[in-house]
Amino acid sequence: MNQLTADDLIYGYLNGIFPMADADGTLYWYSPDPRAIIPLETYKPAKSLRPVLNKKTFEIRINADFEQVMRRCAVPRSDDDSTWISEEIISAYTTLNQMGLAHSVETYIDDRLVGGLYGVALGAAFFGESMFYEVDNASKVAFHYLIMILREQRFELLDTQFINDNVRRFGAIEIPKNQYLKLLKQALKRKARFSEPMLEHLFNFHAED
Repeated sequence: MNQLTADDLIYGYLNGIFPMADADGTLYWYSPDPRAIIPLETYKPAKSLRPVLNKKTFEIRINADFEQVMRRCAVPRSDDDSTWISEEIISAYTTLNQMGLAHSVETYIDDRLVGGLYGVALGAAFFGESMFYEVDNASKVAFHYLIMILREQRFELLDTQFINDNVRRFGAIEIPKNQYLKLLKQALKRKARFSEPMLEHLFNFHAED
C-alpha cells in the first residue's frame, strides 16, 4: 500500500471507515458494526468534574500543538500495551490539521501540555480519535470543551468508533452500522465550522448546568 495521505483519510471518513496501525506499522481500515457515538444533546459533565471547571484549573487551547497531542496519545498506556498511532498516521493527520480538517483540544497548566484529544471534522460530523492525560481530569476537561464547541457550532454527529469504558463514561452508545451511515450521510450534508468559540461564555453557561 502507498503511504497514507490526507486525501485517503478524507475518503475514508466520508465512507464511514478509518485506519489503525498494527504493531508492525501495517495499516488496516475499520468500519465497526455496531458503531459507537456520543449523542451531543445528552452529555452532561460528571458532578465530580464541575468543581474542576469552576476553579478553571486548566487553560484550554485549540490546535496549538496538534502533532504533540497525537504523539502523547500514541504513548502506550502500559508495558503490555501497544499503539495504533504510527508515524505514518501522525504524518497524515498532521497534514489534515494543516488543511483545517483535523483539530485538537488541549489542556495546559503553567504553559505545560498535560492533556488533550484530537479528531477530524467534516461537514457537521466530528470523528473523535484519541485522548491522553498526564494530570487527573485533564482529558475530561478537554472533552467537555469539545462538546461545548460542537454544540455551539451545531455539529450533528460525534463518532467515537468503538465502545469502551473510557467513552461510555461520556455517554457513548452503540448503534447499528446502517443507522450510523444514515446519520453520517445526513451530517455531511451540512456545513459546520470547527472554530474556537467564546470559551469564557461557554464555561459560565454550562459549568453550572
